[in-house]
Amino acid sequence: MPLPDIAIAALAAFSVSSLVIHLASVAIAMRRGRPPRSPLKAPPGTPAVSIVRPVCGLDHRLTETLGSSFQLAYPDYEILFCAASAGDPAIPIVQRLISAHPGVKARLLVGDDRVSVNPKLNNCVKGWVAATSSWIVLADANVLMPPDYIQRMLAAWTPGTGLVCSPPVGTDMTGLWSEIEGAFLNGYQARWQYVADALGLGFAQGKSMLWHRDILESAGGISMLGQEVAEDAAATKLVRQRGLRVRLVQGPFSQPLGQRSLSTVWRRQQRWAQLRRASFPLLYLPELLAGPLLPFLAALVAASASGQSALVAGAGLAVAWYGSELALARVCGWPLSWRSPIAMICRDLLLPALYVQGWRDTGFEWRGNAMRADNTLATPAHRGAE
Repeated sequence: MPLPDIAIAALAAFSVSSLVIHLASVAIAMRRGRPPRSPLKAPPGTPAVSIVRPVCGLDHRLTETLGSSFQLAYPDYEILFCAASAGDPAIPIVQRLISAHPGVKARLLVGDDRVSVNPKLNNCVKGWVAATSSWIVLADANVLMPPDYIQRMLAAWTPGTGLVCSPPVGTDMTGLWSEIEGAFLNGYQARWQYVADALGLGFAQGKSMLWHRDILESAGGISMLGQEVAEDAAATKLVRQRGLRVRLVQGPFSQPLGQRSLSTVWRRQQRWAQLRRASFPLLYLPELLAGPLLPFLAALVAASASGQSALVAGAGLAVAWYGSELALARVCGWPLSWRSPIAMICRDLLLPALYVQGWRDTGFEWRGNAMRADNTLATPAHRGAE
Protein backbone atom coordinates (compact mmCIF):
# COMPACT_ATOMS: atom_id res chain seq x y z
CA MET A 1 0.00 0.00 0.00
CA PRO A 2 1.59 3.30 -1.08
CA LEU A 3 2.17 6.00 1.48
CA PRO A 4 -0.11 9.04 1.23
CA ASP A 5 1.52 12.25 0.08
CA ILE A 6 1.11 13.86 3.49
CA ALA A 7 3.04 11.02 5.13
CA ILE A 8 5.84 11.30 2.57
CA ALA A 9 5.99 15.05 3.12
CA ALA A 10 6.09 14.57 6.91
CA LEU A 11 8.94 12.08 6.66
CA ALA A 12 10.89 14.34 4.33
CA ALA A 13 10.28 17.36 6.58
CA PHE A 14 11.47 15.42 9.62
CA SER A 15 14.64 14.33 7.84
CA VAL A 16 15.44 17.83 6.55
CA SER A 17 14.66 19.55 9.84
CA SER A 18 16.86 17.04 11.71
CA LEU A 19 19.72 17.81 9.36
CA VAL A 20 19.23 21.55 9.80
CA ILE A 21 19.31 21.18 13.61
CA HIS A 22 22.42 19.03 13.32
CA LEU A 23 24.17 21.61 11.13
CA ALA A 24 23.17 24.39 13.53
CA SER A 25 24.62 22.42 16.46
CA VAL A 26 27.86 21.95 14.53
CA ALA A 27 28.06 25.69 13.85
CA ILE A 28 27.60 26.49 17.54
CA ALA A 29 30.22 23.94 18.55
CA MET A 30 32.65 25.33 15.97
CA ARG A 31 32.38 28.76 17.53
CA ARG A 32 32.66 27.55 21.13
CA GLY A 33 34.93 24.54 20.72
CA ARG A 34 37.94 26.34 19.26
CA PRO A 35 40.57 27.22 21.88
CA PRO A 36 41.76 30.84 22.07
CA ARG A 37 44.07 31.87 19.22
CA SER A 38 46.86 32.42 21.74
CA PRO A 39 47.20 31.30 25.37
CA LEU A 40 45.44 33.57 27.84
CA LYS A 41 47.67 35.53 30.21
CA ALA A 42 46.89 36.05 33.85
CA PRO A 43 46.14 39.75 34.40
CA PRO A 44 47.42 41.55 37.50
CA GLY A 45 45.41 40.89 40.63
CA THR A 46 44.29 37.42 39.67
CA PRO A 47 42.98 35.44 42.66
CA ALA A 48 44.68 32.46 44.22
CA VAL A 49 43.29 29.14 43.00
CA SER A 50 43.32 25.66 44.56
CA ILE A 51 43.26 22.61 42.28
CA VAL A 52 41.94 19.38 43.79
CA ARG A 53 42.92 16.30 41.77
CA PRO A 54 41.65 12.89 42.95
CA VAL A 55 43.73 9.91 41.85
CA CYS A 56 42.79 6.26 41.72
CA GLY A 57 44.84 3.76 39.80
CA LEU A 58 47.03 4.20 36.76
CA ASP A 59 45.18 6.07 34.02
CA HIS A 60 46.63 6.33 30.52
CA ARG A 61 49.57 8.77 30.44
CA LEU A 62 49.00 9.55 34.10
CA THR A 63 52.46 11.05 34.65
CA GLU A 64 51.82 13.49 31.82
CA THR A 65 48.29 14.45 32.84
CA LEU A 66 49.20 14.95 36.51
CA GLY A 67 52.47 16.59 35.49
CA SER A 68 50.57 19.19 33.47
CA SER A 69 49.31 20.54 36.83
CA PHE A 70 52.85 21.78 37.52
CA GLN A 71 53.23 23.56 34.17
CA LEU A 72 50.46 26.12 34.53
CA ALA A 73 51.30 29.72 33.62
CA TYR A 74 49.45 31.11 36.62
CA PRO A 75 51.11 33.09 39.41
CA ASP A 76 49.29 31.79 42.50
CA TYR A 77 47.90 28.29 42.72
CA GLU A 78 48.21 25.13 44.77
CA ILE A 79 47.62 21.48 43.90
CA LEU A 80 45.98 19.07 46.30
CA PHE A 81 46.29 15.46 45.15
CA CYS A 82 43.82 13.14 46.87
CA ALA A 83 44.09 9.37 47.24
CA ALA A 84 41.62 7.26 49.17
CA SER A 85 44.14 4.55 50.05
CA ALA A 86 47.82 4.66 50.96
CA GLY A 87 48.32 1.69 48.64
CA ASP A 88 47.03 3.41 45.54
CA PRO A 89 49.50 2.82 42.66
CA ALA A 90 49.21 6.46 41.57
CA ILE A 91 50.82 7.72 44.80
CA PRO A 92 54.47 7.08 43.79
CA ILE A 93 53.88 9.09 40.60
CA VAL A 94 52.38 11.95 42.60
CA GLN A 95 55.27 11.91 45.05
CA ARG A 96 57.87 11.98 42.26
CA LEU A 97 56.12 14.91 40.59
CA ILE A 98 55.94 16.89 43.83
CA SER A 99 59.64 16.27 44.50
CA ALA A 100 60.56 17.28 40.94
CA HIS A 101 58.73 20.63 41.20
CA PRO A 102 59.66 22.18 44.55
CA GLY A 103 58.66 25.63 43.30
CA VAL A 104 54.99 24.66 42.98
CA LYS A 105 52.79 24.40 46.06
CA ALA A 106 51.54 20.82 46.07
CA ARG A 107 50.47 18.27 48.67
CA LEU A 108 49.28 14.68 48.75
CA LEU A 109 46.32 13.91 51.00
CA VAL A 110 45.35 10.33 51.82
CA GLY A 111 42.08 9.20 53.35
CA ASP A 112 38.46 8.48 52.53
CA ASP A 113 35.54 10.64 53.73
CA ARG A 114 32.44 8.62 52.96
CA VAL A 115 29.87 11.37 52.64
CA SER A 116 28.08 9.70 49.71
CA VAL A 117 28.00 6.64 47.48
CA ASN A 118 30.12 8.54 44.93
CA PRO A 119 33.73 7.32 45.26
CA LYS A 120 35.27 10.32 43.52
CA LEU A 121 33.36 12.80 45.63
CA ASN A 122 34.41 11.02 48.83
CA ASN A 123 38.01 11.22 47.67
CA CYS A 124 37.72 14.96 46.97
CA VAL A 125 36.29 16.02 50.33
CA LYS A 126 39.64 16.27 52.14
CA GLY A 127 41.05 18.34 49.29
CA TRP A 128 38.12 20.76 49.42
CA VAL A 129 38.51 21.15 53.18
CA ALA A 130 42.29 21.66 52.93
CA ALA A 131 42.11 24.17 50.06
CA THR A 132 43.40 27.60 51.08
CA SER A 133 41.74 29.55 48.25
CA SER A 134 38.22 30.76 47.64
CA TRP A 135 38.43 29.57 44.02
CA ILE A 136 38.61 25.77 43.81
CA VAL A 137 38.93 23.55 40.75
CA LEU A 138 37.96 19.88 40.95
CA ALA A 139 39.85 18.20 38.11
CA ASP A 140 40.05 14.52 37.24
CA ALA A 141 43.45 12.87 37.08
CA ASN A 142 43.12 12.12 33.35
CA VAL A 143 42.65 15.76 32.28
CA LEU A 144 45.62 17.17 30.37
CA MET A 145 45.84 20.81 31.45
CA PRO A 146 47.13 23.45 29.01
CA PRO A 147 49.33 26.21 30.49
CA ASP A 148 46.40 28.67 30.51
CA TYR A 149 44.01 26.16 32.11
CA ILE A 150 43.13 28.37 35.07
CA GLN A 151 42.87 31.55 32.99
CA ARG A 152 40.38 29.92 30.63
CA MET A 153 38.27 28.66 33.52
CA LEU A 154 38.20 32.08 35.18
CA ALA A 155 37.50 33.86 31.86
CA ALA A 156 34.24 31.93 31.54
CA TRP A 157 33.07 33.14 34.96
CA THR A 158 30.79 36.00 33.96
CA PRO A 159 27.95 37.63 35.99
CA GLY A 160 25.29 35.10 36.95
CA THR A 161 27.70 32.16 36.91
CA GLY A 162 27.59 29.49 39.59
CA LEU A 163 29.99 26.97 38.08
CA VAL A 164 32.40 26.72 35.14
CA CYS A 165 33.11 23.38 33.47
CA SER A 166 34.78 21.87 30.44
CA PRO A 167 33.75 18.82 28.44
CA PRO A 168 36.57 16.35 27.86
CA VAL A 169 37.89 16.01 24.31
CA GLY A 170 39.28 12.57 23.54
CA THR A 171 42.86 12.62 22.24
CA ASP A 172 45.72 10.13 21.81
CA MET A 173 43.36 7.43 20.54
CA THR A 174 44.74 3.97 19.75
CA GLY A 175 42.57 1.63 17.67
CA LEU A 176 39.00 1.76 16.45
CA TRP A 177 37.26 1.38 19.81
CA SER A 178 39.27 4.23 21.23
CA GLU A 179 38.23 6.36 18.26
CA ILE A 180 34.61 5.37 18.82
CA GLU A 181 34.87 6.62 22.38
CA GLY A 182 36.44 9.79 21.02
CA ALA A 183 33.49 10.13 18.64
CA PHE A 184 31.14 9.93 21.62
CA LEU A 185 33.11 12.51 23.59
CA ASN A 186 33.92 14.98 20.82
CA GLY A 187 31.48 15.25 17.96
CA TYR A 188 28.48 14.11 19.99
CA GLN A 189 28.63 14.90 23.71
CA ALA A 190 30.83 18.01 23.60
CA ARG A 191 28.84 19.35 20.66
CA TRP A 192 25.51 19.05 22.44
CA GLN A 193 26.93 20.36 25.69
CA TYR A 194 28.00 23.55 23.91
CA VAL A 195 24.55 23.81 22.33
CA ALA A 196 22.93 23.54 25.76
CA ASP A 197 25.26 26.24 27.06
CA ALA A 198 24.41 28.52 24.12
CA LEU A 199 20.70 28.08 24.91
CA GLY A 200 21.23 29.01 28.57
CA LEU A 201 20.78 25.39 29.69
CA GLY A 202 24.42 24.60 30.46
CA PHE A 203 25.06 21.54 32.58
CA ALA A 204 28.08 20.41 34.55
CA GLN A 205 30.71 17.94 33.42
CA GLY A 206 32.75 16.49 36.25
CA LYS A 207 36.11 16.40 34.42
CA SER A 208 36.89 20.04 35.29
CA MET A 209 34.72 22.13 37.61
CA LEU A 210 35.59 25.61 38.89
CA TRP A 211 33.73 26.63 42.04
CA HIS A 212 33.75 29.70 44.20
CA ARG A 213 33.79 28.25 47.69
CA ASP A 214 30.99 30.50 48.98
CA ILE A 215 28.46 29.14 46.49
CA LEU A 216 28.87 25.53 47.49
CA GLU A 217 29.37 26.22 51.20
CA SER A 218 26.21 28.33 51.38
CA ALA A 219 24.29 25.41 49.91
CA GLY A 220 25.53 23.02 52.60
CA GLY A 221 29.07 22.17 51.56
CA ILE A 222 30.70 19.69 49.23
CA SER A 223 28.71 16.79 50.68
CA MET A 224 25.65 18.25 48.93
CA LEU A 225 27.14 16.99 45.66
CA GLY A 226 26.32 13.52 46.97
CA GLN A 227 22.59 14.09 46.57
CA GLU A 228 22.92 12.49 43.13
CA VAL A 229 25.06 9.48 42.33
CA ALA A 230 26.97 11.70 39.86
CA GLU A 231 28.45 14.84 41.38
CA ASP A 232 28.11 16.80 38.15
CA ALA A 233 24.35 16.18 38.01
CA ALA A 234 24.06 17.31 41.64
CA ALA A 235 26.18 20.38 40.83
CA THR A 236 23.93 21.30 37.90
CA LYS A 237 20.78 21.13 40.03
CA LEU A 238 22.37 23.01 42.92
CA VAL A 239 23.53 25.87 40.68
CA ARG A 240 20.18 26.15 38.89
CA GLN A 241 18.27 26.14 42.18
CA ARG A 242 20.23 29.23 43.19
CA GLY A 243 19.26 31.04 40.00
CA LEU A 244 22.78 30.77 38.55
CA ARG A 245 24.15 29.21 35.38
CA VAL A 246 26.69 26.57 34.51
CA ARG A 247 29.03 27.93 31.83
CA LEU A 248 31.65 26.25 29.64
CA VAL A 249 35.20 27.25 28.82
CA GLN A 250 36.19 28.37 25.34
CA GLY A 251 37.78 25.27 23.87
CA PRO A 252 37.48 22.05 25.93
CA PHE A 253 40.42 20.32 27.60
CA SER A 254 42.05 17.10 26.47
CA GLN A 255 41.61 13.61 27.90
CA PRO A 256 44.15 11.12 26.46
CA LEU A 257 42.30 7.85 25.82
CA GLY A 258 44.91 5.32 24.72
CA GLN A 259 43.71 1.78 24.03
CA ARG A 260 40.04 0.95 24.52
CA SER A 261 37.91 -2.16 24.11
CA LEU A 262 34.27 -2.61 23.12
CA SER A 263 33.32 -3.62 26.66
CA THR A 264 35.07 -0.59 28.16
CA VAL A 265 33.34 1.84 25.80
CA TRP A 266 29.97 0.16 26.23
CA ARG A 267 30.11 0.10 30.06
CA ARG A 268 31.09 3.75 30.27
CA GLN A 269 28.42 4.93 27.83
CA GLN A 270 25.83 2.69 29.50
CA ARG A 271 26.66 4.21 32.87
CA TRP A 272 26.39 7.75 31.57
CA ALA A 273 23.07 6.98 29.85
CA GLN A 274 21.59 5.57 33.05
CA LEU A 275 22.83 8.53 35.06
CA ARG A 276 21.39 11.08 32.59
CA ARG A 277 18.05 9.30 32.59
CA ALA A 278 17.95 9.09 36.38
CA SER A 279 18.96 12.72 36.98
CA PHE A 280 17.19 14.48 34.08
CA PRO A 281 14.46 12.15 32.72
CA LEU A 282 12.60 14.84 30.75
CA LEU A 283 15.78 15.91 28.99
CA TYR A 284 16.69 12.28 28.35
CA LEU A 285 13.41 11.59 26.54
CA PRO A 286 14.35 13.27 23.22
CA GLU A 287 17.96 12.02 23.15
CA LEU A 288 17.16 9.38 20.54
CA LEU A 289 16.34 12.18 18.11
CA ALA A 290 19.87 13.59 18.43
CA GLY A 291 21.35 10.77 16.36
CA PRO A 292 21.00 10.28 12.61
CA LEU A 293 19.32 6.87 12.53
CA LEU A 294 15.69 8.07 12.50
CA PRO A 295 16.33 10.93 10.00
CA PHE A 296 18.15 8.45 7.72
CA LEU A 297 15.28 5.95 7.85
CA ALA A 298 12.78 8.74 7.21
CA ALA A 299 14.77 9.97 4.20
CA LEU A 300 15.04 6.47 2.74
CA VAL A 301 11.34 5.74 3.13
CA ALA A 302 10.29 9.14 1.79
CA ALA A 303 12.58 8.82 -1.24
CA SER A 304 11.42 5.29 -2.05
CA ALA A 305 7.75 6.14 -1.61
CA SER A 306 8.01 9.16 -3.88
CA GLY A 307 9.83 7.30 -6.64
CA GLN A 308 13.20 8.88 -5.93
CA SER A 309 16.50 7.09 -5.40
CA ALA A 310 16.84 6.01 -1.77
CA LEU A 311 20.56 5.53 -2.37
CA VAL A 312 21.00 9.12 -3.50
CA ALA A 313 18.91 10.46 -0.60
CA GLY A 314 20.81 8.41 1.96
CA ALA A 315 24.21 9.26 0.49
CA GLY A 316 23.41 12.96 0.38
CA LEU A 317 22.26 13.01 3.97
CA ALA A 318 25.33 11.03 5.09
CA VAL A 319 27.74 13.39 3.33
CA ALA A 320 26.10 16.44 4.91
CA TRP A 321 25.77 14.87 8.36
CA TYR A 322 29.21 13.34 8.76
CA GLY A 323 31.00 15.86 6.58
CA SER A 324 29.93 18.65 8.92
CA GLU A 325 31.09 16.68 11.97
CA LEU A 326 34.47 16.05 10.35
CA ALA A 327 34.67 19.78 9.60
CA LEU A 328 33.90 20.49 13.27
CA ALA A 329 36.82 18.33 14.39
CA ARG A 330 39.17 20.02 11.92
CA VAL A 331 38.12 23.55 12.89
CA CYS A 332 38.47 22.81 16.61
CA GLY A 333 41.76 20.95 16.25
CA TRP A 334 40.34 17.64 17.50
CA PRO A 335 41.93 14.37 16.37
CA LEU A 336 41.07 13.07 12.90
CA SER A 337 42.16 9.93 11.06
CA TRP A 338 40.95 7.69 8.24
CA ARG A 339 39.01 5.78 10.90
CA SER A 340 37.07 8.83 12.09
CA PRO A 341 34.04 8.42 9.74
CA ILE A 342 33.86 4.71 10.62
CA ALA A 343 34.00 5.54 14.34
CA MET A 344 31.20 8.11 13.95
CA ILE A 345 28.97 5.62 12.14
CA CYS A 346 29.65 2.89 14.74
CA ARG A 347 28.83 5.37 17.51
CA ASP A 348 25.52 6.25 15.88
CA LEU A 349 24.63 2.58 15.45
CA LEU A 350 25.22 2.09 19.18
CA LEU A 351 23.11 5.10 20.23
CA PRO A 352 19.66 3.43 20.02
CA ALA A 353 20.80 0.43 22.09
CA LEU A 354 22.39 2.73 24.66
CA TYR A 355 19.24 4.84 24.78
CA VAL A 356 17.14 1.78 25.60
CA GLN A 357 19.72 0.63 28.13
CA GLY A 358 19.49 4.03 29.81
CA TRP A 359 15.89 3.30 30.78
CA ARG A 360 16.92 0.05 32.45
CA ASP A 361 18.59 0.69 35.81
CA THR A 362 20.57 -2.53 35.59
CA GLY A 363 23.44 -0.98 37.54
CA PHE A 364 27.07 -0.50 36.66
CA GLU A 365 30.54 -0.79 38.12
CA TRP A 366 32.47 2.40 38.83
CA ARG A 367 36.07 2.01 40.02
CA GLY A 368 35.32 -1.27 41.76
CA ASN A 369 31.97 -0.12 43.16
CA ALA A 370 28.78 -1.91 42.08
CA MET A 371 26.30 0.95 41.85
CA ARG A 372 22.89 1.88 40.53
CA ALA A 373 21.62 5.13 39.05
CA ASP A 374 19.11 5.42 41.91
CA ASN A 375 21.99 6.52 44.17
CA THR A 376 22.67 3.22 45.88
CA LEU A 377 25.92 1.38 46.41
CA ALA A 378 26.05 -2.39 46.39
CA THR A 379 29.70 -3.26 46.99
CA PRO A 380 32.02 -0.82 48.77
CA ALA A 381 35.54 -0.74 47.41
CA HIS A 382 38.35 1.75 46.82
CA ARG A 383 37.49 5.32 45.94
CA GLY A 384 38.66 7.40 42.99
CA ALA A 385 37.80 9.24 39.82
CA GLU A 386 37.13 8.28 36.24
